[in-house]
Amino acid sequence: MRKRYPPFPTSCIDRVRAVEAALDDTFTRPPGGIVWGLFRKLRAVSEQASSTVLGRRALNRALLERQLLLRRVRRPAAEVVEHLVGMQAQEPRDPYVGLWDRLEDFDPGELGGLVADRQVVRSPLMRTTIHLVSARDCLTLAPLLHPVRERNFWTGSPFGRQVKGVDVKAVLAAGRALLDEQPRTNAQLRAFMAERFPDYDATSLGYAVHHLVPVVQVPPRGIWGQKGLPTWATTEQWLGRPVEAAPSIDQVVLRYLAAFGPAGTMDVQAWSGLTRLREVTDRLRPHLRTFRNEAGKELFDLPNAPRPDPDTPAPVRFLPQFDNVALSHADRSHIAAGAAARWPADDLHWSAVLVDGFVAGAWRLTRDGRAATLTVRLFDRPAGKDEAEVAGEGERLLAFLAPDAEPREVRLGAAA
Repeated sequence: MRKRYPPFPTSCIDRVRAVEAALDDTFTRPPGGIVWGLFRKLRAVSEQASSTVLGRRALNRALLERQLLLRRVRRPAAEVVEHLVGMQAQEPRDPYVGLWDRLEDFDPGELGGLVADRQVVRSPLMRTTIHLVSARDCLTLAPLLHPVRERNFWTGSPFGRQVKGVDVKAVLAAGRALLDEQPRTNAQLRAFMAERFPDYDATSLGYAVHHLVPVVQVPPRGIWGQKGLPTWATTEQWLGRPVEAAPSIDQVVLRYLAAFGPAGTMDVQAWSGLTRLREVTDRLRPHLRTFRNEAGKELFDLPNAPRPDPDTPAPVRFLPQFDNVALSHADRSHIAAGAAARWPADDLHWSAVLVDGFVAGAWRLTRDGRAATLTVRLFDRPAGKDEAEVAGEGERLLAFLAPDAEPREVRLGAAA
């Protein structure tokens, strides 16, 4: 007997979902095809029409709240690293500055101890860049992000082209065995590959191991006040546990939203480097709230996540050179609108300054003997109150980064 569709509820979205559910019950084939696709599109249009619009400042304040940048908090460093789902760390100093931005009375020795004790590790993960993550997050993210590292090696770098025809399984097995014996530097790994596979570029073979085997960079690199060459061990040997066999992408997306939301599917992809995540956000949709930005783009968020008033004050913050708060969205207009066009063009290593929650300038530290200078270039001359706050926060950062310096000076100026 032909199935009757249920009566339509009053809400347009509920109507679409009711018909969608009826279709799911009616057709035995898996969701797909023209009919199912039509109703998915209709549902998206209906939700877009009824979603709350979040302006640029509302999205900015929500992001800063999740990122602990509206006020410093008293929380363990390890807990904050996990809340942020890792911190970019290709510059070893960056996570220390990032935690100084977020924690009251942050002691860099706390994070250094976590690195030394293997409670947090530095590993190529999101976007194949080095991230500082908790040990358990590393065991989850390493297998989940393997397709990102694999794609980057074969198509996003010159290294894959240099080793066409090599027995990749043999290379990875040999590299894994070498790093399982003891941590090795890039030079040591390269020398081993040159001897073992003399017909191929040894540097590229070393990068194959970095990309295609789960690895971590080991101390002393990454410990405050210490230096060391990048030295690699396999993740499983260093942590004494296997990587997760079936990591949940759904849980990682939910954690991303908790730290970076509201955000769209393309934003999650920009943060992680993964592709084709639409099916994940569609699967999670019943458990999420949806919004739109001012351009009409659909955004997802956890139902009870904080979304502060857009007029909430935002303090000045000096971000590290690489901080995911400014790098983890496809659309960065709610924190860095126009910043790229006004960034210092001298090829020096500048880092972002947030004023009123938005990237408003850049800073860098230089040392000359015992002297230390923090140079700040603002895109526009700030109001007197903001200028004083920039100078004061700069002085506090300089004292944190160069406590032994004499003299210490903060120089404020306009971007060239």
